[in-house]
Amino acid sequence: MPQFQLTPFALAASLFACQFVSASATAQTTDSAQPAAPLATVVISASADASAEGLPKAYAGGQVARGGRLGLLGNVDMMDTPFNTTNYTQSLMQDQQARSVADVLQNDPSVRVARGFGNYQELYVIRGFAVNSDDLAYNGLYGLLPRQFVATELLERVEVFRGANTFINGAQPGGGGIGGTINLLPKRAGAHDLTSLTLGTESGGLGYAALDLGRRFGPDKNTGIRINAVRRDGDTAVDREGREMSLLSVGLDFHGEGYRLSADVGFQEHKLQNARPSVTVAGGIALPSAPDASRNFAQNWTHSNERDTFGTLRGEADLGSGAVAWAALGARSGKESNVLAAPTVSNTKGDAIMYRFDNERKDSVRTGEVGVRGKLRTGSVGHSLSATLSAFHAESRNAYAMSDFSAIATNIHAPVDKAAPPTIYFGGNLGDPGLTRKSELSSYAVADTMAFADDKVLLTVGVRRQTIKDYGYDYGTAEENASYNQSELTPMAGLVYKPYKGVSLYANYIEGLQQGAVASGADVLNKGAIFAPYKSRQKEVGAKYDTGSLAFSAALFSTGQPSGYVENGYFGVFGEQRNRGLELSVLGQPMRGLRLLGGLTLLDAEQRKTEGGRNQGKDAIGVPDTQLNIGAEWDVAAVPGLSVNARALHTASQFADGANLQRLPSWNRLDAGVSYATRIAERNVTLRARIDNLTDKNYWASAGGYPGSGYLVLGAPRTVTVSATVDF
Repeated sequence: MPQFQLTPFALAASLFACQFVSASATAQTTDSAQPAAPLATVVISASADASAEGLPKAYAGGQVARGGRLGLLGNVDMMDTPFNTTNYTQSLMQDQQARSVADVLQNDPSVRVARGFGNYQELYVIRGFAVNSDDLAYNGLYGLLPRQFVATELLERVEVFRGANTFINGAQPGGGGIGGTINLLPKRAGAHDLTSLTLGTESGGLGYAALDLGRRFGPDKNTGIRINAVRRDGDTAVDREGREMSLLSVGLDFHGEGYRLSADVGFQEHKLQNARPSVTVAGGIALPSAPDASRNFAQNWTHSNERDTFGTLRGEADLGSGAVAWAALGARSGKESNVLAAPTVSNTKGDAIMYRFDNERKDSVRTGEVGVRGKLRTGSVGHSLSATLSAFHAESRNAYAMSDFSAIATNIHAPVDKAAPPTIYFGGNLGDPGLTRKSELSSYAVADTMAFADDKVLLTVGVRRQTIKDYGYDYGTAEENASYNQSELTPMAGLVYKPYKGVSLYANYIEGLQQGAVASGADVLNKGAIFAPYKSRQKEVGAKYDTGSLAFSAALFSTGQPSGYVENGYFGVFGEQRNRGLELSVLGQPMRGLRLLGGLTLLDAEQRKTEGGRNQGKDAIGVPDTQLNIGAEWDVAAVPGLSVNARALHTASQFADGANLQRLPSWNRLDAGVSYATRIAERNVTLRARIDNLTDKNYWASAGGYPGSGYLVLGAPRTVTVSATVDF
């Protein structure tokens, strides 16, 4: 666990907050001469952390939850938060046979799924800004889950927070946090014993088996264990592409008198063979048409292997009169081994060149947080006070080797297989990668949610002091060649007004913080200059309406993100991208047996300040102006246990270059599924079938994801998935 880098003021403020909450709450009890309230009977639910209240309840229809975690603020109901959030449940993941976080987020109109730069890492574009899978939070802690692919069998909830969010959980170590953040919650044993076995297959012949086991023990069943084991193996719907995944996770929890503990440990190994790569298109030419969706232009010697072991420990203790303190620790050890080759297309016919790129990577992550939260009243005003300290430490070891840059000639419409070319350029030792980067993040934050007018008005104010340290090391000599140490304050203010039952109006101001750049380049006159962290500033207003069975929301937002480039020989933070938009969403159960989930996002992502003004006023790379998702699930009354579902997605055209000369066509996709719950041999059995990309459309799904790059990702072909789940 890294050392917290705290000023005396920070430590004093945190201790004062703890004492203030506890003392004030105690004073109220003493002044009112009321006896201490008896301890409530603990009712065990599928709580995803060591908390007394457990998870927010599922909303009508069961596909999303009524609320979710907002960092140091704790779990907040969707009508009480001054932000736009959606919290997807395990039920949704099971019904849609979702394999990864990306599959879950296909339901979200504010999110589009892309891919990491030069690899197969899942990447999520929220409000037009990229969130790397490095920056997924696991029960509130960053950096603990596998970098490239996170299996849904680990998860109880997928919580999506839209908007800048450094105040909520601290700066994201991968540099995201501008358009949103994603928090993943692990599974816990419920009140009833669970033994569930799922077997399935999908197009291409990939087989699937999963075991989900939950038990509670001890007095009042205060101890729980949840075990998940998964195996996927075989070919996918893409020609010659293979996938192999093994997962084992164990979640433990204990509810004592006045305290709660939970722990998770997991192992995931994910292997891809001949996985289809992304495509780079040379500048100055029109984009080629999308190849056949099942076509694979990967070389048959390419692969990507990832292995991760990770764990967390969390505890919460009651301080009296509703105040609680918590602490959490986490660690991950990861290893990646890749042999990659991605095409660069030179004309509209799809002619391309490829080169070989090998890399070895090892990651070591340690992270943690401590905090306190409590409530008190000052006159007619209620206060919910929170304070937290957090720290993050990561070391990355890398080595690479490359072939000649034009070693392989091919065509993305008519791929050519070639023998693996020799590597001639090297960085570090592939057999023993050296330290290339070290990152240390630490922060402290305080917040107060004030309730006025019988809780009809909620005002939340807070601030986080964030310190970012980053060190770079030479691949060959392992000598430090760059360093960075900067701190910034990121304030937040949010207002909720509930004029009528079921209606919430809200507004917020919040900031995102990214690591500042270090000036580099052969002709840069201020080479080595270190810049302060980039602050992205967001303003948002919105409205929510909850009928109890159906909920609607609307949000208007504007976020400005600084960017750097060279001007007159000097590197500086001169540029800016501004994303403005409107989000409309609907969720719930408008009538018995019918569930709806979806919405519309309209985006205007403008390059407001660019190098030499060349791209001024043009659209940002990879941001469509319209995103529409609508899903429906219907229980067929004539056949008890039978449900059918469908989901339609529309993504408007987007650009693959900053000059807006390379336009991707818009695309539409239709997915459909069916499930049937019955009893066979006195066992509950659920049969599921699903078809994604029902019409087998060929389309470029996304452009870019890495700043300034417009690489293309081809959409997946028609994929049929079937499974059977038996509860023992």
